[in-house]
Amino acid sequence: MHWAWPLVGSITGIRPLKDWDVQDPGAALARNRMVLDCFRYLTTTAHGGILNIDILNKPPLEYDLEQLMSEDYYNSLGVSRDASADDIQKAYRRLARKYHPDVNPDDATAKKKFQEIQKAYEVLNDAEKRELYDRYGSSFETMGAGDPRGGGGGGGGASFNQVDFEQLFGGRAGGGESPFADIFGQFAGGGAGPRRRPRPRATRGTHVQHTLTVPFQSAILGGEAQLSVKRPSGKVETITVKIPVGIESGKTIRLRGQGNASQTGGPAGDLLIKINAAPHAHYQRRGDDLEIDLPITLGEATFGARIDLPTPQGEITLTVPPATSSGKRLRIKGHGVKTKTGSGDLYVEIQIVLPQEIDEKTKEYVKQIEAAQQLAPRKDITW
Repeated sequence: MHWAWPLVGSITGIRPLKDWDVQDPGAALARNRMVLDCFRYLTTTAHGGILNIDILNKPPLEYDLEQLMSEDYYNSLGVSRDASADDIQKAYRRLARKYHPDVNPDDATAKKKFQEIQKAYEVLNDAEKRELYDRYGSSFETMGAGDPRGGGGGGGGASFNQVDFEQLFGGRAGGGESPFADIFGQFAGGGAGPRRRPRPRATRGTHVQHTLTVPFQSAILGGEAQLSVKRPSGKVETITVKIPVGIESGKTIRLRGQGNASQTGGPAGDLLIKINAAPHAHYQRRGDDLEIDLPITLGEATFGARIDLPTPQGEITLTVPPATSSGKRLRIKGHGVKTKTGSGDLYVEIQIVLPQEIDEKTKEYVKQIEAAQQLAPRKDITW
């Protein structure tokens, strides 16, 4: 069905080109191609349609709707034009399994369908190629550096600003100006309408959120951890995360550009990692301070002692004064959590540990002490 010229005629009311009184066949051929080029410009710019630009290399009056619309990559994969990258990949895998030549040996139709699916996927799975395809159709790769809608580019053809539409189309049957002069004038800058359909705005890729549990020591001293991130394509990436010194539980580390890729040519999103510090067997954190309950013997509490204690800054020797009771807190300055603004302190709370079994001789010594001291440790407790 030769549809291009009758359709142009029905829109504008002008006579088909074959009826024009043109003596020079070469001029008629040039005009025919210019009409189709203008019609393609109008369709792709005003309506977002997809036409195969390669057909311009064929003689006029041989273009048909089936050929022009055959390479609809979205239709080949059975997805909508606003389908996500994940939807496109799922559709491709499903159709590829169905039409793969290994599954359909000696089936020429299945082989052709598989090739169409493969070609469509190679374009729609690439964000840059997909954007060009959405703008120019399946012949986007042949466009070169020029803009087919009137911008600067290669080739010596006239731009739409240089086309005399009155001369090209002639007057409307019965007199009057051809409506193409008004319609195309808007796209060429002669009207108040938009010059071209605006490009889709490049949007940023989506952020990816993860929770990462790190050892207590890494949260205090810093370090590295490994994180596995699953992408929309199904690929799993292993990312090395640097843990800052002194980071608190609940804080978030942002890795810029490590999120999901943009589907519109924009920058990738970020990877947001919420840190959870695992508990320590002995130490606890209170802000920038560290706390520990330190068990000592009755003799160490009575006579005093020097005790070796491991800390984030290394082992230190702690002096326990004589006659130290359980619950007494000792402060070691600067041995807490180091931050950009300074260091916290280490607080040691003494806990006297008695033997689980006490013999009679030891009990007698304790009784003598009780009698000699006459202590009243609860005299100040009131309601």
